[in-house]
Amino acid sequence: MQTFANYTYERPNIPKVKEDFYQKLVQFQNAASLDAAIDAIDELNAIRNHLSTMYNLVFIRASIDTRDEFYHNERDFFDEHLPEIQELDTAFYKELLKSSFEAQLRNKYGSQLFDLAECQIKAFSKEIIPLLQTENKLTSAYSKLIASADINFRGESYTLAQLGPFSEDPDRETRKEALEARQSFFAENKEKLDSIYDDLVKTRQQIAEKLGYKNFVEVGYLRMQRIDYNAEMVERFRRQVEEVIVPIATKLYEKQAKRIGVDSLKFYDESFAFSSGNATPKGTPEWIIENGKQMYDELSEETSEFFQYMLDRELLDLEAKKGKESGGYCTYIEDYQSPFIFSNFNGTSGDIDVLTHEAGHAFQVYSSRHFSVPEYYFPTSESAEIHSMSMEFFAYPWMETFFKEEVEKYKYAHISDAIQFLPYGVAVDEFQHLVYENPGWTPEERNQAWRNLEKKYLPHRNYDGIESLESGAFWQKQGHIYEDPFYYIDYTLAQVCAFQFLKKSQENRGKAWQDYIDLCKLGGSKPFLELVQSADLQSPFEEGTVEAAVSFIEDWLENIDDQKL
Repeated sequence: MQTFANYTYERPNIPKVKEDFYQKLVQFQNAASLDAAIDAIDELNAIRNHLSTMYNLVFIRASIDTRDEFYHNERDFFDEHLPEIQELDTAFYKELLKSSFEAQLRNKYGSQLFDLAECQIKAFSKEIIPLLQTENKLTSAYSKLIASADINFRGESYTLAQLGPFSEDPDRETRKEALEARQSFFAENKEKLDSIYDDLVKTRQQIAEKLGYKNFVEVGYLRMQRIDYNAEMVERFRRQVEEVIVPIATKLYEKQAKRIGVDSLKFYDESFAFSSGNATPKGTPEWIIENGKQMYDELSEETSEFFQYMLDRELLDLEAKKGKESGGYCTYIEDYQSPFIFSNFNGTSGDIDVLTHEAGHAFQVYSSRHFSVPEYYFPTSESAEIHSMSMEFFAYPWMETFFKEEVEKYKYAHISDAIQFLPYGVAVDEFQHLVYENPGWTPEERNQAWRNLEKKYLPHRNYDGIESLESGAFWQKQGHIYEDPFYYIDYTLAQVCAFQFLKKSQENRGKAWQDYIDLCKLGGSKPFLELVQSADLQSPFEEGTVEAAVSFIEDWLENIDDQKL
């Protein structure tokens, strides 16, 4: 059995790949029968899957160790050539949409493939390839800069991820100093961060104009493949969050201040939930994985098979270390039918959230790897986050294994965090709308816009005079804003759906779990609102859905004496 370490990478010969691809595309164009057309599509998809496999191997290995010169260079190679690969996809999509067998192909593959193809065509042209190459280089520059952080704190050296546990330290002065140390990195690199983002906004505006759009907002929605909802619907959803969630979240912060014994909750207090300390996993990373295996063995036959597959092939890289990029993700290595989970364990409860959240993504793509078209391995982003966030809740019965006597403390904090995240999530989304609607803004104007949004959605927030945060630069730590424009509202839409799964699991766990399994198997074969409907969930865009989704959670939180946790 091959493990990830033995998955073979070989730099693609792009001219040869193009030659092969266009030969197959001609075969598709000239197909005399439906079967011949399907055979050509299969061969085209094999080429596309192989290119994606090579890219993902580079991406994973370069993010595991940003100091690895070989994979650093290969990542630069893909930054240069990804737009050309995107051009191949677009050429295929154009032929797909004008095929003489379109009706039969729609019947075989479903309309979602054709709708996704239209999004891609509208968001791409040969003329923007140089701009896309520039954009890729800029996003890589951001991720490398963040990964390069080597922060001195009390005589020791830390990455940004390794500083994380200090934000939960029971000593308030330690929390404050750790935040100041963290922000010193962002302050020292302010000009670089401003320059990278300024160049990204300008580049993306040029992309939009060359494609014939007023600004990048429309392009951003096309890239995110938002087929059955639009910016106006998102705006109405943000308003629901402002009206329903912000008051609940503010009240939770007030309770937290009382719980940890401070007169005024400062930003460096927000991650410290209990005066007795936050709930933490009661073992090593190896112990966490061992108990994770037991959890997935007991959860269902499907999850047991999936997690064993991940372990056997060493498809998890979980611990924080020098040179490793920050954050966490799940991706899929097509030729090996292998999900891969990347994270930065740091001894906090977030380690367990990774084991459930990213494993939710991995389980979904493992469940839908049977599809013959790569577009359906993962659904669009807002749908994909339903699987990850819901898995966090389905794993609740096993949390005592990880947190022992602190299990109730963990659950209270986890659900509170989920509620409190929603206002921040919609703030990030609204910020991006404002930025791309005003591409000529200076860095200072962007920071002021962010600060105004904090006052709207996070009215409790108090930075205690830390200059870089008071000036509105907090958003610069949010990698999505740089690397994946408009990828953030997805988390909030999915969270509302996950809350519904939590409620359903309490009412009828068997049905809720089956609905979840069925949703995972659908992969990306349907757009967001159809997937939501298929799982017997209410659309987050409907008036009243947000309130209905959180009302039982609000009651649950109210009935817990949090002062005793």
